[in-house]
Amino acid sequence: MNTAIEQIIVLRTLIAGGKIYGILVTESAGTSCKDSDVRCYGDDDASWISWFCNQKGNEFFCEVDDDYILVDFNRSGLRNHVPFYDYALDLMLDIESFNDGLTDEEQNNLIESAMEMLYGLIHARYIATNKGLSAMLEKYRNYDFGRCPRVNCSKQRCLPVGESDIPRLSTVKIYCPKCEDIYSPQSRHQEEIDGAYFGTTFPHLSFLTYGHLKPQKAIQNNVPRIYGLKVRNKQ
Repeated sequence: MNTAIEQIIVLRTLIAGGKIYGILVTESAGTSCKDSDVRCYGDDDASWISWFCNQKGNEFFCEVDDDYILVDFNRSGLRNHVPFYDYALDLMLDIESFNDGLTDEEQNNLIESAMEMLYGLIHARYIATNKGLSAMLEKYRNYDFGRCPRVNCSKQRCLPVGESDIPRLSTVKIYCPKCEDIYSPQSRHQEEIDGAYFGTTFPHLSFLTYGHLKPQKAIQNNVPRIYGLKVRNKQ
């Protein structure tokens, strides 16, 4: 085969000895994974959590420690929200699990969706812990969450926030600590992420914990003018 058109196929099947990454990445020779729409993970020893967090569009997520996930208390109440809970938990932690007959494509998609929801809801709790706050702080310093689109905020770094702690009600937004308002993420890849995977508490707890990082509140606002004269608002 001509190397100029040779394609490298990286296939992760949903049910394969605990490796359930469920994604097909096609890459032309000479083209890196970073140039594709999906970040591929070529290391067979990589965990599902590492793979998930390295997908393009999932930059808002940090990697939750397995030890945190394994504590029953940290998952309290999530069984009621997540279908295929036990199966999704085992596969998310790369624990080999019996197939239980769930092999068709439709069921595999349901399981993959359940895994993402379970991880997202655990993630919302983890980032309220000291280790989680520290992990997200590094991403904040690296501008992984984007900047405030408001001109008078001078490209202030933002943090992700949810408008609800209940899943499937709203998508994630970014919170600006300078104007104290929320905005839609600037990347199209993040527009569909559930806001409950970050929760309503995280950014405010972050600046309460790391008070020295909270900027002064923006006081400069746009003043409407007509031919240089301020426009008075009629009450």
